[in-house]
Amino acid sequence: MKKVINPTIFFILAILIAYLVYTDFINPKPVEKKEIIVSYGVPELIIPDTVFFAGERVPLEIPDVRERLDRELHVNTFWHSNTIFLLKRGHRWLPDIEGELVKAGIPADLKYLAVIESDLQNKVSPSHAVGFWQLLKGTAKDFRLEVTNEVDERYHPIKSTGAAAKYLKKAHQKFGSWTNAAAAYNIGRRGLDRALDRQAVSSYYDLLLGEETSRYVFRAIAIKLIFENPQDYGFNFSEKSLYHKENLKEIEIKKNVNNLRDWAFDNNINYKQLKRYNPWLRKNSITVRNGKSYTFLIPKEETARKIVSDTTLLDLWEDTLESDKRKLPKEPEVTL
Repeated sequence: MKKVINPTIFFILAILIAYLVYTDFINPKPVEKKEIIVSYGVPELIIPDTVFFAGERVPLEIPDVRERLDRELHVNTFWHSNTIFLLKRGHRWLPDIEGELVKAGIPADLKYLAVIESDLQNKVSPSHAVGFWQLLKGTAKDFRLEVTNEVDERYHPIKSTGAAAKYLKKAHQKFGSWTNAAAAYNIGRRGLDRALDRQAVSSYYDLLLGEETSRYVFRAIAIKLIFENPQDYGFNFSEKSLYHKENLKEIEIKKNVNNLRDWAFDNNINYKQLKRYNPWLRKNSITVRNGKSYTFLIPKEETARKIVSDTTLLDLWEDTLESDKRKLPKEPEVTL
């Protein structure tokens, strides 16, 4: 027997289909358009109306000068990971570097050359320039730094600053401008002199130079602006998060030290700490000539336990450790 479908069901389905056709095709609702604004949180960087570097006005009215500064300001502002650590290290090192420059008669702003040269780290360049101020061996010796297989004062942040100050002073005497002296620190006095002579101008800002030197002084100016007002460029640090000058004491060394690791143990520190505070020591020994002495920096307080044996093998460039001939304490037997 066949089942008969109730006509009412057909009627309801027909009405539903007719409604859907009407609403979707004959009389559809207008689509509401919403404006979506995407913000990446990139702030506008404003160049001050007037900028001075080393007491000399930066001629921002020259279009390419303004644009070159604008570029370096953006690069160093938005290269966050690098600039964050420059600010942290600068808090530790720049006061002493500035003091050394000012004592030598150099404008304080030139401390930022050390920042852009090395990121305030004891780096070695492919051309073998070394230290905070990236000094070549010959230049370092010309300005009375000691460079031997045991001692390399290019790695000494303060002594190398003294050598850089002498170079900058000579460059200023030659070119009559601290801006030109700063450029000469990158391209060399002879290189800058040739460029000025060939182009018949007297200012760095009027020179057409290669990429590196063309950006060099502007990078230092941009770093100055960021360091002086970090919050204006999105860098907000608590005092606690910055790196601070550590509490150190000086020890005068008047005689040879044949094993610096043992010397470190005898002074309640380890080899790593000795090299951290005295990176200019390049071997595991130091020879002291007659009438000469050296100054070691070590922590004032005993912050590390006295170590009786090496636990790590270090592979350091141009750095050797004598084997430890001291007897280790006998460990007690453990009975299970």
